[in-house]
Amino acid sequence: MVEQQLLVQKGLRYRLYTELVPEARLRGISVTNVFIVALVLASFLFLALETEPALNSQPGWKTAFGIFNVFVVAAFALEYTLRVFVAGLDPKYAGVTGRLKYITRFYSIADLLAFLPELIVMLAGFGIPLIALRVLRLFRLIKIARFVPAFDIFGAAVKRAGTQLLTALAMALVLVYISAVALYFIEGVGGEQQESFASIPRAIWWAIATLTTVGYGDVYPVTPLGRMFASVIAIAGIGVVALPAGVFASAFSDELRERQEAKAEAATHAYSSQAERTPEGKVPLPGTDGGLGG
Repeated sequence: MVEQQLLVQKGLRYRLYTELVPEARLRGISVTNVFIVALVLASFLFLALETEPALNSQPGWKTAFGIFNVFVVAAFALEYTLRVFVAGLDPKYAGVTGRLKYITRFYSIADLLAFLPELIVMLAGFGIPLIALRVLRLFRLIKIARFVPAFDIFGAAVKRAGTQLLTALAMALVLVYISAVALYFIEGVGGEQQESFASIPRAIWWAIATLTTVGYGDVYPVTPLGRMFASVIAIAGIGVVALPAGVFASAFSDELRERQEAKAEAATHAYSSQAERTPEGKVPLPGTDGGLGG
């Protein structure tokens, strides 16, 4: 009887593992994880609706928001607990040390922050309004990242182009500072002595708005020399924005191409292995037994 119970428990644990851990499946996404993704998207929808005064002032909607938030927090807490429970099936996370390693992963920390602060406030209070914790719900977006290959490709592309992106960022920061210093001396110290250019930190706001081609128009030079210099900075800003965009686009394209080639190579290798097992080296058509049937 005890052995039978152990087998049932082991079977249930493996079932939970395949339902909760995306890497445990060869393809597709489990029903449980589809539900988690839908719940995350619904929580973002309700987060947006909660900020609408016309809805939040009505008792019915306010009650619905509260019930939904309690359900989401409880669901994510249960999901997190089950993930930690089944993580030991992976040899990397077996035992107490392995569990600690799993809990301190980036995804695990994001999962924890997606519900724990609100859960603590719900249970203990501490006089902290739940509205102050709404921003932490953005961590729930990371829960979706593990199910969407595009996020993985995005991260790999950023890592691939990390050096080039940091170089472009350094160039942008240098140009921002030089622009702020120049407009400080042209417009702040000399010229019309505008208040907006009275110091270098104040001039940095104009430099950032100009170099990013936003150009809010709240701060601008009025002297001829200042406008001429600002024109040069505005034109240079086009290159500052375009350079990292081009670098990232190239890295993203390379990463996507390499993954597609690797996938095609793996599929060709598997198909060739199957062909070697057929009589006379015939390649079976998809959906057939390759002439092996009787």
